[in-house]
Amino acid sequence: MPDTPRTALVTGASRGIGRAIALRLAAAGHRVVVNYNTHGEDAEKVVAEITAAGGTSMALQANVADRAALKNMFETAEAAYGPVEILVNNAGIIKDALLIRMKDEDWDRVIHTNLNGTYYCCKLAVPGMLKGRWGRIINITSVVGIRGNIGQANYSASKGAIDTLTLTLAKELATRHITVNAIAPGYVETATVEVLSQQLKDKILTWVPMGRFGTPDEVAVAADFLAREEARYITGVVLRVDGGMAI
Repeated sequence: MPDTPRTALVTGASRGIGRAIALRLAAAGHRVVVNYNTHGEDAEKVVAEITAAGGTSMALQANVADRAALKNMFETAEAAYGPVEILVNNAGIIKDALLIRMKDEDWDRVIHTNLNGTYYCCKLAVPGMLKGRWGRIINITSVVGIRGNIGQANYSASKGAIDTLTLTLAKELATRHITVNAIAPGYVETATVEVLSQQLKDKILTWVPMGRFGTPDEVAVAADFLAREEARYITGVVLRVDGGMAI
């Protein structure tokens, strides 16, 4: 039996991992809100792909670092599809530099977008989940939040903090049939990896026991599973999808 159709909201869903998750959730029968910040045309393409396959979807713009914009987005989504029942916090940015060279504003911007944005979205989604006594929160973090990475003090700190936020919310919400989990991808074939030099790619691959980069769909499979009714007894997990990188 397929799951009951739910309202899902995926942040940063216009490209890469977010896009793959949005498509997976739509294929499972859920109504999908495709959030984007700057890539509106790409977001509309995701919506078009979902609707062409017979699904229900809409694209909504909001910077996850902007609380007022997020409030408007959640209100619009709820008016159209009902309360958000599956929340995937995927949106994030990078501003890499060694600590000695890192600008304070780049530290602040990454923390505010990645960590605070996740907090804001959870804060807006949880009341509806509590009322409905059902919910799935899936936070997309990173393997570097577990093992650290040179030149990514801000990014690693933001993702590690989201991992512990995940554990805390899992404890707070467990009795209300709301699960809270995180997925920590390793290096995945997205625009972020594509711009790296071949020399750096070759070096990174030496850290990955499987010897290859992941794909967005391999992360989306994990998100799809955690969103299912059958995953109701799984909460507080940080699931690594990294080819063994964090071993």
